[in-house]
Amino acid sequence: MTARLIMRLAVVAARPVTAEVLAVDFRHPRRPTLPPWTPGAHVDLRLPDGRVRQYSLCGDPDDLSFYRVAIKREEDGRGGSRWAHDNLVAGAAALVSAPRNNFPLAATATRHILVAGGIGVTPMLPMARALAAGGADFTLHHCARARRLAPLIDELEQICGPRLRRWFAADGARFDPAMIGAPDANTHVYACGPRRLLDAVQEYALATGWAEGRLHVERFEATSDENFKPEPFDARLASTGQVLHVPADQSLLAVLRAQGIAMASSCELGVCGACVCGYRDGVVIHRDQVLAVEARQDRMTPCVSRARVGVTLDL
Repeated sequence: MTARLIMRLAVVAARPVTAEVLAVDFRHPRRPTLPPWTPGAHVDLRLPDGRVRQYSLCGDPDDLSFYRVAIKREEDGRGGSRWAHDNLVAGAAALVSAPRNNFPLAATATRHILVAGGIGVTPMLPMARALAAGGADFTLHHCARARRLAPLIDELEQICGPRLRRWFAADGARFDPAMIGAPDANTHVYACGPRRLLDAVQEYALATGWAEGRLHVERFEATSDENFKPEPFDARLASTGQVLHVPADQSLLAVLRAQGIAMASSCELGVCGACVCGYRDGVVIHRDQVLAVEARQDRMTPCVSRARVGVTLDL
C-alpha cells in the first residue's frame, strides 16, 4: 500500500464540545478544497515527536473546504490527545494525512444500526448525515455517562430526530446489545467506542447468529490477548524468491524495513490499515482490527499479524 499524502494544515477553529472533547477544524492554507472522503473515514495526525494518532472525521463529506475531528482528552492515554488539546489552537499548524476509510457504510444494506459509545460517535455522525440525507432506514444508539459528556449530541439530535436513541448512565439508561435484534440479511450493524461496549456487541452478535460480514466494528486500540505467544516464521518474497526470517521478538514489518523494503505504516498497532500487504500462501495469524473476513484471504497487516511456519508475500 502506498503512503498517503501528508498535508500541513492550518487550525482555523478549536472549541470544546464537552468538558473532555475538543472539536478541531483544519483548512489548507493555499488550496480551497481538501481530498475527498466518505463517512467512516479517519485521518492521521502526526505529532512533532513522530508519533501518529488516528482520528475519525466528523464533519460533512460534501464540504471539502475543511476537515473536522473531535478529540477526547485521555489523561491516562499515550499522550497524543493531551498534546492535541494543549497545542491545537486557532492559528496553529498540524501535519494531517489524506483520509482513509476502514469503516465504510455497506452499500448493499437497506437498514443500518449504529452503536456509538462516547467519542466513538465521531465516525457515526457523518454516517447518520449521509443516511438521513438519502432517506435510509437507520437507528443510532448513542451511549455516554451523561448528556453533558455526550459528544456532538446536539448535532446528532438535529440530524437523526426520532432515529436517535440516547443511553445515558446518569439517567439509569444503559444500552443492551439485544436492542440490535435478530439477524437480518439486509441489515448491517456498526459499532465504535470503548472495548467493553464493542466486546458486548460482538459477543451478542456471535451468540445470535449475525453473519460476521454484517457486523462492522472500529477499534482504535491494539488487540489484547495475554495468552498470545509470538513464534518465529519465514516470509518469502514472491517477486524475488528471497526468504526472510522473522524472529519471535520482531514484527514482519520491522524485518521488511531492515532489508530496505519500503513499507508504509502509521499506527503499527493493527488499527489503521496503512501497512496492509498481500500474501499468496501460508497460514496467517491475523491480529489486526481492520481487515474484513473476506480480505484476510489474501491480505495481512505486517505490523501485528504473523504466520505459522511461513508465508509468501505479494508486495
